[in-house]
Amino acid sequence: MTPPRLPDLALPPGRRVYFASDFHLGTPTAASSLARERKIVRWLDEVAPDAAAIYLLGDIFDFWFEYRHAIPRGFIRLQGKLAELTDAGIPIIFFTGNHDMWMFDYFTQELDIPIHRHPVSQRIGGHEFHMGHGDGLGPKDHVYKVLKRVFASPVSQWLFARIHPNLGIGIANGWSRRSRIQNTKVEEVYQGDAEWLLQYCRELEQQQHHDYYIFGHRHLPLDVEVAPGSRYLNLGEWVNFCSYAVYDGETLALQYFEQAD
Repeated sequence: MTPPRLPDLALPPGRRVYFASDFHLGTPTAASSLARERKIVRWLDEVAPDAAAIYLLGDIFDFWFEYRHAIPRGFIRLQGKLAELTDAGIPIIFFTGNHDMWMFDYFTQELDIPIHRHPVSQRIGGHEFHMGHGDGLGPKDHVYKVLKRVFASPVSQWLFARIHPNLGIGIANGWSRRSRIQNTKVEEVYQGDAEWLLQYCRELEQQQHHDYYIFGHRHLPLDVEVAPGSRYLNLGEWVNFCSYAVYDGETLALQYFEQAD
C-alpha cells in the first residue's frame, strides 16, 4: 500500500528541518511537566532562526481531548510559542500519537498547525522521508491495535465528549499514569532485528524507497540501517533524553538538548 504524501518541501541554503516527539507534557507531575515545557520552549527558540519547518511526531501531550468549548488545562507556554512561530511563517506539522489522538481542529484553527493521524511520505530537500508517530505499526501489539480502533471510533469520541470535562479529564489523567513514560527510567533496550518499527520500515522499503524513516513512540533514540541507502531514526523522548533530529539538506542526525542527568 502506497502511503499518503505531503507536498514536496524545498530546503533553501542554510535552513534546516527539525523533528521531535514524545514530550509527554502533563506527566509525571505538574512541576516536572512545567520545567520540561519551559525547556521545550527554549529549544524552539534555539532552532527557530534557521528552521525551514518543525515536525512534532506525536505524544506531545500525555493526554489531550478537545471538547467543543474546552481543552485540557495548561501547556499555554508551548501553545504561545507555536503560535509565535507559525505567525513568523515557520511551518509546524503535527502528528497525533496514542496519547493525544483526540485532537480535532483546535490547533488548526487557533495555531494554523495541520494535524496528521497516519504516517506520510514527503520529499524534503533532496531526500525521501517517511514519518509518523509509530504506534500500531509493524507486527504484534495486537491488543493495542484493537484499543486504537476503539479510541479512534467517532462513537467513542462522541460518548467521551458527553462526560463533563472535570470528570473526563480526571479519568484520562488517571489512565495516563499507567503509561510507560511514567513507570520506567532509562530502561528501554534495543531489540535488534526484533524491533517492530524497524520491521515495518524494512517491509515498506521493499515496496517503495525512502532515504529516512522517522518515528517516535519507542522512547529510545535510534539510528539504524533499514537497507543500503536507507535509515530508521527514532526520536526518543523528552522525560529522560531530550532528543530530536535535524536535517540540513545532506544528512539527518540525532541531537540532544540540555540532556537530563
